[in-house]
Amino acid sequence: MRPEPIVLPLQEKPPRRLWVAWVQVLIAAVLGVVVGAVSFVVTGYVKVTTNVKHEAVPTTDLGSRPVKVSPAMNVLIVGSDVRNGANKKYGVFAGERTDTIILAHISPKRDGATLISFPRDSLVQLPQCPARKGFPGQNAHVGMINESFNSGGIGCTWRTIESLTKIHIDHYVKVDFTGFKGMVDALGGVPVCVPEPGIHDKKALLTLPPGRQTLNGEQSLGYVRARYSLGDGSDIGRIQRQQMFLAAMSKKAMSGETLTNPGALLNLLDAVTKSITTDPDLTPTVLKDLALSAEGLKAGSIRFITTPWHYSLTSPGRVEWTQPQAKALFTMAAKDQLTTKLVSGEQKIPRSQIHVVVQNGSGRSGLATNVAAVLEQRGYHILKVEDAPKPYAKTFVKYTPNGQTRAVRVFRELERSTTFEVKAGSTQQVVLVLGADYQGLKQPKPSIEDVEGFDATHDTCTTQ
Repeated sequence: MRPEPIVLPLQEKPPRRLWVAWVQVLIAAVLGVVVGAVSFVVTGYVKVTTNVKHEAVPTTDLGSRPVKVSPAMNVLIVGSDVRNGANKKYGVFAGERTDTIILAHISPKRDGATLISFPRDSLVQLPQCPARKGFPGQNAHVGMINESFNSGGIGCTWRTIESLTKIHIDHYVKVDFTGFKGMVDALGGVPVCVPEPGIHDKKALLTLPPGRQTLNGEQSLGYVRARYSLGDGSDIGRIQRQQMFLAAMSKKAMSGETLTNPGALLNLLDAVTKSITTDPDLTPTVLKDLALSAEGLKAGSIRFITTPWHYSLTSPGRVEWTQPQAKALFTMAAKDQLTTKLVSGEQKIPRSQIHVVVQNGSGRSGLATNVAAVLEQRGYHILKVEDAPKPYAKTFVKYTPNGQTRAVRVFRELERSTTFEVKAGSTQQVVLVLGADYQGLKQPKPSIEDVEGFDATHDTCTTQ
């Protein structure tokens, strides 16, 4: 082993995440498809907007609301998972539920959009929601964020997100399984990269060979739903794959082959609008104005981020939001301060995908345990806490060539450290060795750059 400073630029991966990509795709289509095709959207406006269904949310369902402090538009997007009719083959259960909750923040000039995803397994403080037809209501309690839809429908979900984020929501959009498939087919399929050895998933009703290929609507739905047949079988891996699929779909929707083909564009807009239910205030006029004002929107201006989170230390299998990063994100969104953009194509490896072994070589009892707890709180995955094989005077980060970009993120957390590359190794794990000179971790400075995210220019094949 010989010491080498980390000097290469980061080329990192997109974030984990959390959800059925069809709803994320919806907003990308509603925003991205109109780029460069405003005149055609207005021509086909009457046809596609009469497809949209509306459902009112009583003001009593929303309770005390945050003050709107920015002219930006905030749209709550949920996925309606109804298993009846054509959807019975995916499994049958009564009623309706949502595992996808996204807040789309659209800039006042309509030249940028940030989609904030909320982990479905988030443990949060849920507000009280009144009972209404078909729903039992919700008592205030700590529970999973997607409980609100089951308890009080879209109104309760709206109230929950506003109470947690303090962001004033202007509208909501709800979409379903069948709508997602229709959008993909209207695009003529979406290109993806399937890793070795391919996919054979009975639950997702999907079989695919490895390599780059174009998926139709039915295949795409199976691809974003597949879990146990890919990667480590975790929901985190599935979320990451869903967001990469969304980037590919957004690029296809905003490509010349779609925008310059009137028939294809109308088919896509028709599929989108047939799939959605909105509040009555999201009228055809509002939709048309949104289309007109989004003329200059580009793929690099559509950004996907996830509420900062870490695994719960008290409730295995659940996650909690990492503070102060989550609060800072919500504050910036409320004030329309989400202006920092990622370099096109730049990716960040999420902290949850950085596996760290913490070794104590400092001579200070309990130091490694304390440091590991803080890193876990910040979202890193701690594999092990142990004593170093011998005392060390200096703190250092040990990594292999495969773990270099991960080591960079750990290195930047430290007040002082050196780095060592183990050239013979291949693991992506990072070892943090605490020496006698350990001076602590840097205090986080909340900013949009601290949030995991990527834009719609992302290539699904770059992170296989």
